[in-house]
Amino acid sequence: MTISISARCGETGMLGAAIASSSICVSSRCIWAEAGVGVVATQNVTDPCLGIDGLIHMKKGLNATSALKTLTEQAEHISWRQLALVDHDGKTAYFGGGNMLGLNNVAEGTDCIAAGNLLSSEEVPSIMVNSFLKTQGRIIHLAQRLLATLETGRDAGGEAGPMHSAGLLVMDTQPWPLVDLRVDWKDEDPIGGLRALWESYKNEMDDYVLRALNPDSAPSYGVPGNP
Repeated sequence: MTISISARCGETGMLGAAIASSSICVSSRCIWAEAGVGVVATQNVTDPCLGIDGLIHMKKGLNATSALKTLTEQAEHISWRQLALVDHDGKTAYFGGGNMLGLNNVAEGTDCIAAGNLLSSEEVPSIMVNSFLKTQGRIIHLAQRLLATLETGRDAGGEAGPMHSAGLLVMDTQPWPLVDLRVDWKDEDPIGGLRALWESYKNEMDDYVLRALNPDSAPSYGVPGNP
């Protein structure tokens, strides 16, 4: 039902994930991240608590592998879950339960992990990781890298059935997301819809951070009724 890429930017330390699925509102349930802590993608028959708990374990100092071990030992119904973790050092960890749906696979690389289920091809995650790694070390925003990787996964076949929702989440240094864009339902090509949102948002992204931290120095709002 899902393809995802979770990653850390080695240049900036940003953490984030991009995801797409045949299910509605996939981003609201499946990708979780905290600045300076890590990323958790919780997929297949999803339990959002695994995303929340995975971040709690990493915030306590566990690396991705140890956090995953704790999750799988404590969680109920774990055989239905697919989990991909990235910690603040870029280390990755993966779990796939025996009751996962359809063709499923994972691929891991430096600072990144891609996972999917009900895939059109078992090669999709490795194609996604290779795409992400090609931009490593270049001055490209993590959000852009994640989105391009998700597009590569789509173009490589993505999920076996039609995808209807997609999301992009990036954490920088603040406790709130720097980027949290979602297409909760689209009959066709939600990843294309997500691209359109990013293109509209990216030039205003830093202004919204400045308005939160120092509104006296922020650009004018430019809205009707503002003198």
